[in-house]
Amino acid sequence: MIHTKIAPFGSWKSPITSDLIVAGSIGLSQPLIDGSDFYWVEMRPTEGGRNVIVKRDANGTISDVNPVPLNARTRVHEYGGGDYAVADGTVYFTNFSDQRLYKQSGAEEPRAITPAAEMRYADMIIDGVRSRLICVREDHSVPGREAVNTLVSLNQGGNDNCGEVLVSGYDFLSSPRLSADGAQLAWLSWNHPNMPWDGTELWTASFGSDQTLENITRIAGGPHESIFQPEWSPDGTLYFVSDRSGWWNLYRVNRHGAVEPVCEMAAEFGVPQWGFGMSTYAFASADQIICSYLEKGISRLATLDTYTQKLERLDVPFTDIRYVRASPGTQSPQIVLRAASATEPAAIVRLDLETWEAKPLRRSSNLEIDEGYLSAPQAVEFPTARGASAHGFFYAPKNRDFESSPGEHPPLLVASHGGPTSAATTAM
Repeated sequence: MIHTKIAPFGSWKSPITSDLIVAGSIGLSQPLIDGSDFYWVEMRPTEGGRNVIVKRDANGTISDVNPVPLNARTRVHEYGGGDYAVADGTVYFTNFSDQRLYKQSGAEEPRAITPAAEMRYADMIIDGVRSRLICVREDHSVPGREAVNTLVSLNQGGNDNCGEVLVSGYDFLSSPRLSADGAQLAWLSWNHPNMPWDGTELWTASFGSDQTLENITRIAGGPHESIFQPEWSPDGTLYFVSDRSGWWNLYRVNRHGAVEPVCEMAAEFGVPQWGFGMSTYAFASADQIICSYLEKGISRLATLDTYTQKLERLDVPFTDIRYVRASPGTQSPQIVLRAASATEPAAIVRLDLETWEAKPLRRSSNLEIDEGYLSAPQAVEFPTARGASAHGFFYAPKNRDFESSPGEHPPLLVASHGGPTSAATTAM
């Protein structure tokens, strides 16, 4: 039996210390799928915070991709993200110290494919049809001038220039996405003073015979509409998340060229895009989307039928879900994401499309904590002085070794963040 002690709140002793939490912990982000191989990024405190791209092959063998001292991290928009891309076993990534793009094929030594210059690169995609990369480039080459953002193409083999400009004229750009046949490109743009969660524009274009863009068309967005994560479905339909209804919901461009809702509900299918490479949905096939959404700050995972528009919530043990990825077009699509809960640390997780069983590929920590010391968060909502509603999570005192005196009320400690680069989470 466990014998509890009567003691005032604030005096309870806990075996959970900051040293215990930090020891052996790593950061996990940016999972990608390349055939039967899975990749992700590990931020390792024991290596000075170095970002390491990690590969798990079809046999379950896990290995590091970028060797010491290379650090896979871009500084575009300062917060970075979208640090690497992979196709057919070849990885392209930005190195933190010099911000050059590197190419690494198999066991070969990585080599820089951009020159030493005051340029930064992020959000890379691989244009296999034209043997090139398309990415965001941030030009810091002119002292005293604000950095210039463009979308550029880069030869996969490397050359002596910093890329050929495809899109320019905007303060910020992100999310270049190629259609499955490589014929069309979509991207986002926005200008000062907007942040991407204030107002962005979604554009598409086709490629001319000289590989430059033509038929450039604004699809949606503006100074008061935030667009998030454009994606092409396997059948060539363009999907995106928009907050035009007041909620970040999923939309698409139909065969008549009109924008139509795919799933309208009082939930957030988008997140503040303070970094590159964020993903809340992915295509398992042309008729099935795997998506995560937020309800009162808690992540849900669901499938969405693109024809019936029926959303079916999946019973998974996660309450914090990010970086949803899938590999459509294969006989057995792969699904991977980063997930956590109040009792489980973040992990890169593979989902079985038939059983929806979750298999962790890599945990951020192997620390096991008795749930008798863990308080499960409760979503709370309360009015503000301006008549709006505020949301948060309430953690009641919990310690298997202690209890309070009858009638004693615990102190309330409140932690808040102005956001959006941080927010309350149910993750352990």
